[in-house]
Parts: sequence; structure tokens; C-alpha cells
Amino acid sequence: MKIGTDNIHLTYCTNIHPGESWSEVFANLKQYIPVLKLRLSPENPFGIGLRLANIAAKELLERDNLAQFQSWLTAQNLYVFTLNGFPYGEFHHQVVKDAVYSPDWSKIERLDYTINLAKILAALLPQGIDGGISTLPISYKPWWKGEVSAENHIFNSSCLHLASLTAELINLRQQTGKLIHLDIEPEPDGLLENTAEVIDFFTNWLLPVSGAILAQSLGISPKLAEAQLLEHIRICYDTCHFAVEYEDPATVFALFQESGIKIGKIQLSAAIKVALPANREVLLSRLRPFAESTYLHQVIERYPDGSLHHYPDLVTALPYLEQSKAQEWRTHFHVPIFIHDYQVLQSTQDDIVAVLQLLQANPVCQHLEIETYTWDVLPQEMKIDLLASIQREYEWVLQTGLEIQPQPAFIS
Repeated sequence: MKIGTDNIHLTYCTNIHPGESWSEVFANLKQYIPVLKLRLSPENPFGIGLRLANIAAKELLERDNLAQFQSWLTAQNLYVFTLNGFPYGEFHHQVVKDAVYSPDWSKIERLDYTINLAKILAALLPQGIDGGISTLPISYKPWWKGEVSAENHIFNSSCLHLASLTAELINLRQQTGKLIHLDIEPEPDGLLENTAEVIDFFTNWLLPVSGAILAQSLGISPKLAEAQLLEHIRICYDTCHFAVEYEDPATVFALFQESGIKIGKIQLSAAIKVALPANREVLLSRLRPFAESTYLHQVIERYPDGSLHHYPDLVTALPYLEQSKAQEWRTHFHVPIFIHDYQVLQSTQDDIVAVLQLLQANPVCQHLEIETYTWDVLPQEMKIDLLASIQREYEWVLQTGLEIQPQPAFIS
């Protein structure tokens, strides 16, 4: 689905559907996508945000699976423009927690997996638009516990692999004419979790270290190597993640632009926020159902002086709620984006609205992906039919966009 006069591509991430093999992924696509297209974009192309685990990516590249998939896309008037390459392995119906960061970018397995995704996207991507692959924020910070030598090793190894990936993306562009970029996704407790850490990584690691490797391997100037890195390595701006970090979207956009860092994809998602003080017993009872055992739900509390304190997971944070002197808690739990208030809880929906407003004035990114992957683990009273939920999220985004800047033909 393309929206607006700037051809902004809107999709939802299929990581919400369980299934790691290609046959399971394809079955989910056949079940949900044609129905959604009929309801939301019956006459026009409909975009897919495809999530492929490592096993599915390998299987899709075997035999004629990719050609068959492309034929199905063409017949259904569908197209793929973005992939989710963050979770490498299983993502549903088991404990995921910090395993979602493994293998990290210091491991060759992460590079090989992402190269496979790039080959798939190069084959599927329509001519005339760029394609993005979102990925983890290099590694998981608590694994290294602030050990400088360990972090330096992770950054060095990751820069080597990112240089190799960039060389592969340059080669794919020369062969196919298609621009594909890796979109690094900062999030709480990631090795890159906020704007300052992203800019520091690009300035002190990616451009000098990966740049030198890329310049030498391709026989190009350091300046050209840096330009290629900035073209092919971008940021996935997840509205939930940056909201949990208490970062203002307009400020983040401006700082990235000043640093020459591009945003390759924007994921539209909302976090839980609660204002303190309040009735702590009631808050505790409302938050407990969100402290589930599948995913990490990092909590960041903000104090009146603006200082922040991190908890690695909601389940570890809750015992401190009653005595906390903080002003506000924000929790990394992707709640439905059409919900602003839920009993005594609120969401960071306002940040999504702010981002959509920014894009109207300054379309720095053309890829929007709705990413509420938590439908299976939401409290029971928040669950409704999955297809209806996805449709409702699309409609909220489209209605919000229409309210921002009315257009006679918003879907084109």
C-alpha cells in the first residue's frame, strides 16, 4: 500500500505470525494478506513487511521457491519492500527474552543470514524503490556489563561484518540496479539504544573502522567508502523504543540529519507509560499481566530532575514500583497503536502522531511498518480477532494521516 503524494509505503510486520520455516511463513501470508488487501487496498498494490527466520531464508533460496513466491506476489498484486532481520531464530511460543539478540553482529552467522536476506530482497523488490532490512542494535548491552575491552571487541568484529555486508549490497546494486540498506534498530538495553549512542557508533566506529576495511577491499577512496556506508547502513526508528528512552522525535530526526545518518525504516509501535505518583496497588495489578515470560519488556523510569533508571525487564521492575520516587515509567511492550488509554495505563501513541506529522513536513523516510508483535501475549481482555486487529491498526494510521493533512486520494 502506498500512501500520500510522496509514495510512502505502509505495511505491517509479519513477525506477528508464528512460524519459522518457509512453508509456515507462506501459509500465514496466504491466510492473512489477500484478505487484508481486499479490505484495505482492493485496486492498488499492497506492500508486505516480511519477517524471515534464518531457516526460512535458507529454504526460500532453495529450488524454485523464490520464483514461485514472486509469481504469487504478482498474481495477488503484492510487493515486498522491507524485511525484518532482527530475530534470527524462533520468535513465538517459547521463551525468547535476550536470545533475540543472538547471534549478534560480531558473529559470522549474523552476516551470512543478512546476506541471504539481501539476496531475497534484491530478487523481490520492485524497480524504482529502495529496500530495507531491519536488524538488531549490534548486540545486547547487559551481556558485556560495561567491560570496555569486551565492547571494543564486539564493535570491531561487527564493523568488519558490516563492511562485508556493505560490499555485498554495493555488488547487488551494480547487478540489479536496486538499492538495499541495512536498518539498525536501537532499543532499550541494546548496545545502541539511543540517539547519542547511534551517532557515537557511526562517528567513532562505523565510518572510520568499516570505512577503512571497505576502502581497502574495494580499492576506493576513504571518502567514497564513507559515502557508501551512509547509503547502505541506516537506522530503523521504532517509535516505541525511542519513546521508552524519552527521546523527542523532532530532536532525533534533526540530530540524525545533522550527522548524515539516514532513517531507512520507521516502525510504528506504542509502549506502555504510567504517571507516578498514583495508586500503586492499582498500578501494580494493571501492570502484572504485562510481565509475561516470552519477550523482554525493559522499563525506564524518569525522575523529576530528568535522570533515568533502567530495569532489564518488567518482571524485575515491579517489586520496586511501590517505593519508586520516579515521575514516570515507560515499558517496552508493544501495545496496539490505536489505544491511547487503557484503564490507569497510557500508551506512547502521541509519539507516533508526532512522527507522522514530521513526515508530512519532511519525508526523510518512505518506509512505514506497523509492528505490534505481542498479540499472543497481551492480557486476555485486550485480545480481539487478529485480522480485525491488524485492519484496525492500518485504519488508525490512515485516519491519523488524513487528519494531519487531508488529501483527496490518500491511498494511491
